[in-house]
Amino acid sequence: MSLPATIVRGSGDVAVFLLHGVGGGKEAWQDNLEAIAAAGCRAVAWDAPGYGASAPLARLDNAAFAHALVTLLDDVGAPVSVLCGHSMGGMIAQEVVARYPGRVQGLILSATSPAFGKPGGDWQREFLASRFAPLDAGIGMAGLAPNLARGMLAPGMSEAVVAHAAGIMARVPESTYRAALAAIVSFNRLAELPAIDVPTLCLAGEHDAVAPAKVMRRMAQTIPGAEFRILAGAGHIANMETPAAFNAAVVEFVQRRFM
Repeated sequence: MSLPATIVRGSGDVAVFLLHGVGGGKEAWQDNLEAIAAAGCRAVAWDAPGYGASAPLARLDNAAFAHALVTLLDDVGAPVSVLCGHSMGGMIAQEVVARYPGRVQGLILSATSPAFGKPGGDWQREFLASRFAPLDAGIGMAGLAPNLARGMLAPGMSEAVVAHAAGIMARVPESTYRAALAAIVSFNRLAELPAIDVPTLCLAGEHDAVAPAKVMRRMAQTIPGAEFRILAGAGHIANMETPAAFNAAVVEFVQRRFM
C-alpha cells in the first residue's frame, strides 16, 4: 500500500497528526499547521486514502482507514505521536487506539463522537439516503458542497470561511465521499472509551449541531482523565472557523502533556 499524501511542517520528537473530516483533505489544516509547528512539534496533515493526492483503496472502511494511518505513523517514526482528529478523523483516531493499543501517545478529538447516529440501523439508512440523494440526482460534489458546508458552520460565519470549506469538499471524489459516509455510519467505539489510556483532549464547537458539545462532554467524562473544552463562536469545523482558539488549545495541551 502506498503511503498517504501529507503536508509536514516543523520538526521535533512530538508529531501531531491532523486528520480531516469526511468532506475534507489536508488543505483543511492550512490555518493550523504553522502554529503547531512553531510550538516545537512536527505537524503532519494527511489526505486519507481516496482523498486529495492519496491513492484510493480497494476497500474503504474504518479498519482500512486505521491501517493506513498506522502505516503513516510508522513511516514518520516520531517518538511521540498525537492524533488530532476532526469529525471522521476523530473516529479514525479512536479506531487506531482500539485496534493498535500502545501505538499512539495522545488524542485530540475535535467535533466527533464515539458512535454515529442511533441504534438499529434505520436512522443510518435514512441519513445515507438523504446525503446521497443530491448526488444520485446528478448535482455532484461541487453542487452539494456550499449548502452542506454552510450548515456545518456557526451562524454568521464569514463567506470566506464558507467558500474555503466548500472548496475543499467540492474536490472530494464522489466515490470516496460515498464510501467514507458508509464507513462512519457503521462506526461505534462507545464501549471502548473507558479503555482509552492516553492523555485525551475533547474539543467541542459552541454552535456545533453535528457533534454537539453535550455529546462531547459525555464522551470526555467516559474517557479516564480526559479534558474537555468548548470553543466559543465555532460550529462543526472549529479549526477553520476559530483557528487561533483551536491552535491555542491544541498547543497548550501538547506542550503540557508531552513536551
